[in-house]
Amino acid sequence: WEDIEDFGETHLDFLKQYGDFENGIPVHDTIARVVSCISPAKFHECFINWMRDCHSSDDKDVIAIDGKTLRHSYDKSRRRGAIHVISAFSTMHSLVIGQIKTDEKSNEITAIPELLNMLDIKGKIITTDAMGCQKDIAEKIQKQGGDYLFAVKGTQGRLNKAFEEKFPLKELNNPEHDSYAISEKSHGREEIRLHIVCDVPDELIDFTFEWKGLKKLCVAVSFRSIIAEQKKEPEMTVRYYISSADLTA
Repeated sequence: WEDIEDFGETHLDFLKQYGDFENGIPVHDTIARVVSCISPAKFHECFINWMRDCHSSDDKDVIAIDGKTLRHSYDKSRRRGAIHVISAFSTMHSLVIGQIKTDEKSNEITAIPELLNMLDIKGKIITTDAMGCQKDIAEKIQKQGGDYLFAVKGTQGRLNKAFEEKFPLKELNNPEHDSYAISEKSHGREEIRLHIVCDVPDELIDFTFEWKGLKKLCVAVSFRSIIAEQKKEPEMTVRYYISSADLTA
């Protein structure tokens, strides 16, 4: 609070464009009392509305939803665990546009729909990790006019197996579908990233009834190698994604 008071004193001329400040900057005790009277829920609502007004509703923006545990937020003396939050990050504006607190990471699935309710996602692409790859969340995003790009992992049994059968590892070097590759060298390492995108094939059409709006299957393959050890086989990582957006590689 003392830092806030110091900031106000230093920037008083700037702040006067928003008020008279006839008596100068309030002391830090007054600032603390006023802020403590503000409802956190109402403040959060006002912040979301402010961010919505400050930044235009751009189509094609990608909003990344992710959960994080805040470091040093636990309190041993009060037996209070660390705070876990779900955030919505606008990649176009490089800005967090929404956030909600959860009790623990396992509650992300129920928290994501609450976070989506706060956001205008029409025309935007929503990305999540495998935890958020849920049919109900996909349907909600579609109902709000957005598209999804979900990471798929082993927990999605049938879907994950369908990817493995459709894109066998031995054929990923020479994909028959729309693809794009890029190579980067840095810190003595080289990484080649290959992106593959295809329409949902006829043999997997059943998944379009389970996942609302599903249009594309996507595969991201990375080959990492140490430049000084060219004789070694590169390390390969494969990631699977599903999307309702009409994406290209």
